[in-house]
Amino acid sequence: MNKFKRIIHIDMDAFFASVEQRDNPALRGKPIAVGGIHRGVVAAASYEARKFGVRSAMPSHQALKLCPHLIFVNGHYNAYKEASNKVMKILRGYTELIEQVSIDEAYMDITDYKPDEVTAKEVAIEIRKKIKKEVNLTASAGISFTKFLAKVASDCNKPDGYYVIHPNKAELFVKQLAVEKIPGVGNVNKQKLNKAGIYKGEDILKKGKINMALEFGKTGVYLYNQVTFSHNSPVISKRLRKSVGKERTFNENIDDPNEMLDKLHGIIEKLAELLEKKNIAGKTITLKIKYHNFVVNTRSKTMDEYISTTPEMYNAIYELLRMPNFPEDPVRLLGVQLSNLNINKNESRQLLLDF
Repeated sequence: MNKFKRIIHIDMDAFFASVEQRDNPALRGKPIAVGGIHRGVVAAASYEARKFGVRSAMPSHQALKLCPHLIFVNGHYNAYKEASNKVMKILRGYTELIEQVSIDEAYMDITDYKPDEVTAKEVAIEIRKKIKKEVNLTASAGISFTKFLAKVASDCNKPDGYYVIHPNKAELFVKQLAVEKIPGVGNVNKQKLNKAGIYKGEDILKKGKINMALEFGKTGVYLYNQVTFSHNSPVISKRLRKSVGKERTFNENIDDPNEMLDKLHGIIEKLAELLEKKNIAGKTITLKIKYHNFVVNTRSKTMDEYISTTPEMYNAIYELLRMPNFPEDPVRLLGVQLSNLNINKNESRQLLLDF
């Protein structure tokens, strides 16, 4: 792997539910669901509950039909945050190139960590052992040379396992990969792809980039780039850059793209006011989406020039919201962040965090 990046994707196992079982021995070994009662959906399910078909984002009444003895528990966000912070501290013991994409998930670039002494697999095994010992939780790890493959790999041997996709086996692996296993492909896109005769990565390759683009637009290009490793985005540590942002949590979930765009326009207007007040512009804009099941997704784009006005940011966010496709699930929070900043020397260089 010398000429390739060494990327590890760490994904905590049934994180919210596992923290609840860790902190309450009476819940261990039992099917539990976190949240759900007050919003009518399951925010997280333990592996015992998953055996009955209970999944996150499932309506609570449906979950109870599948598992009548399911135990609902209120979420304890402070406990989740504390556990997450401990996990991230462990990861930073190996590299500062940590990209935390949600409270229970992060990418690591360990290319420069003892390259001649330890393999990426050995590092991943050691990290998982430390997490189990110091946080009393289990984690799964995916190891490969791109973020895409590392993420896919972390799902291959869950829970409490690891999986390696070596560069010389990656092409064969991707050819056999079911399209629904590609990050960003939800049930709606899966059905569209299947209807077109596309079930695996090899079907995308046979179709070709031009035909994928013609039939599926930007989603098709995204899928082709993933299975051909043409879009190898780097691991970006947010700890190493200044940022400014705004976000909003909604009283009711929204699933209409037009309503999402309207809400985002309001968020961007407030952000633009702050940028003007502080005399700040930025090149990298990030869209944050938190779904009704508390899963967080971020999409970023780096511009050629610094931006700071409402029209500039809105145009970029519009593209991010629809790439690779508009959110398929209801959304409870939207946020916009600007980083890679150009800050006026007369202004404070303190990190601006409203996001």
